[in-house]
Amino acid sequence: MANPLQQLAALGQSVWLDYIHRDLFSDGRLRRMIDEDALTGMTSNPAIFEKAIGAGHAYDEQIGALASAGRNADEIYEAVSQSDVQHAADELRRVYDATRGEDGYVSLEVNPHLARDQAGTIAEGRRLWAALKRPNAYIKVPATQEGLGAIRTLISEGINVNVTLLFSLPRYQEVMDAYLAGLEQRLAAGGSIGTVSSVASFFISRIDAMVDPVLEARLRAGKDAEAQEALGQVAIACGELAYNLYQQTFATERYQRLAAHGARVQRLLWASTSTKNPNYSDVKYVEALLAARTIDTMPMETLEAYRDHGKPQLRLGKGLTAARDIFENLPALGVDIDAVCRKLENEGIDKFNQPFDKLLQQIEAQMARARRSRAG
Repeated sequence: MANPLQQLAALGQSVWLDYIHRDLFSDGRLRRMIDEDALTGMTSNPAIFEKAIGAGHAYDEQIGALASAGRNADEIYEAVSQSDVQHAADELRRVYDATRGEDGYVSLEVNPHLARDQAGTIAEGRRLWAALKRPNAYIKVPATQEGLGAIRTLISEGINVNVTLLFSLPRYQEVMDAYLAGLEQRLAAGGSIGTVSSVASFFISRIDAMVDPVLEARLRAGKDAEAQEALGQVAIACGELAYNLYQQTFATERYQRLAAHGARVQRLLWASTSTKNPNYSDVKYVEALLAARTIDTMPMETLEAYRDHGKPQLRLGKGLTAARDIFENLPALGVDIDAVCRKLENEGIDKFNQPFDKLLQQIEAQMARARRSRAG
């Protein structure tokens, strides 16, 4: 009998892993997950690499060799992260080929300190794309205001883009517009658009983590039946409304003109689907956001939980009216959703900058230990 991950995939949603570590390659787990769990993609970020490199000794030999060759910490991080992404992309290449480029991708993020630097993001995106040399790689670009121009430019140059740190509905519409503008620019310049791919990673559970305390405070004060209805549901309402925007945008004449030249939709990817509140189901967000032609990237713990007790059923798109009602009531409940999304974006950048900086410090410490070992 197919396990719940395979059933989820059979319903048309792609299963991706929000994790990377070279042990997945050496012990064969990645290949088994592709074969047995219908895994069709992977995502990474600086926090994931910080945990991977900081745990155990899987990276010690490469870091030591690069340090001996005179490479600095930034160069070592790039070499290590690119090696892992290339290896994962090679493992997933058969998925990419079998789905004709619909799936089988692995993502590598630009330096998170460039989140507010459009020109820097473009330059780094070009450089990383050239270094990876894999058609089934994505360059991750944050959905900041500055990132929008970078998305458009990179897409226009035929570079695959995973748009990350996306929280708000207005910004999501801008992201889709930037993708379409990039395709239009490339087509106008005589370029092919049939192989250009992009996903938009909408972050989910962090929304509830920020909004729920406001609603809980109102409930403790004995106020608002509406607060009870919204508790733990705002993030899913965001997902419903984002999915509706996705369907509308890629049904427009603007997109259809591009599709006639082979353009792909920019697939909607659900990120941050792990459950932050222990009172909620550990598969709450995966269950609620199941729809065909979307992607769910799960950390290992969530993926394993869903494999164990997920109950796949197409649910997304059935709660649009309730989602609109929740959003209309938010101001009366003391929730400024635009301010929440701005704060989440800023915090999200910090949550990538901090582990990135810590990672470089770890590499520098390993370099120092290697030097002392050679000297001794």
